[in-house]
Amino acid sequence: MHHLLEIWFGWVLNGGYLGIIALMAMESSIIPVPSEIVIPPAAFLAARGDLSFAGVILAGTFGSWLGAAISYWVSLWVGRAVILRFGKFFFISGEKLDRAEIWLARYEAGGVFFARLLPIIRHLISIPAGVVRMNFWVFSLVTVAGSALWCGVLAYLGARAYRAQPDLINNPDGLVHLMKTQSHWIILFVAVLAVLYLLVLRLSVKRPS
Repeated sequence: MHHLLEIWFGWVLNGGYLGIIALMAMESSIIPVPSEIVIPPAAFLAARGDLSFAGVILAGTFGSWLGAAISYWVSLWVGRAVILRFGKFFFISGEKLDRAEIWLARYEAGGVFFARLLPIIRHLISIPAGVVRMNFWVFSLVTVAGSALWCGVLAYLGARAYRAQPDLINNPDGLVHLMKTQSHWIILFVAVLAVLYLLVLRLSVKRPS
């Protein structure tokens, strides 16, 4: 894993925006690239003046949408049975797929949006969306919105980490550890958004006359 982190870190440092797009596309598919090793070091480069902060977020968002769109159309084309048969080779169990489908059925478009902010399900939500043939334009809209928010949060944390420990630009393991120690802020942020969303759903339910 350490070797993979170094490779992915190098893609960001040497590949710039194209490296960010490629890695975030992988992160949004069945390839488990952690976004914490993509956006924060890119934010380091932006804080140092090598990249644009807005460009980092845009590249990360586009890459996330690209990977999600590919997963969506592949899932729509091959169907649930094929995914269940071969998913184990890509760490996609029937149980994980069931959970993602239940999440999507319960929260619909909002579920896709919040899935972009949650670990594990973030990598899988495009699959049930394709299987159930969710409207692609709605899927794309909420995917872009959730991905932009997630990339923005990670970029902010990365820029703040750069101001505190600029030497982490050469230490991928240390950067991942730092992002994990900051994860409680991300969890709190997502929890607040989820509560607001559930409140809106509850208030929008038509009461019987």
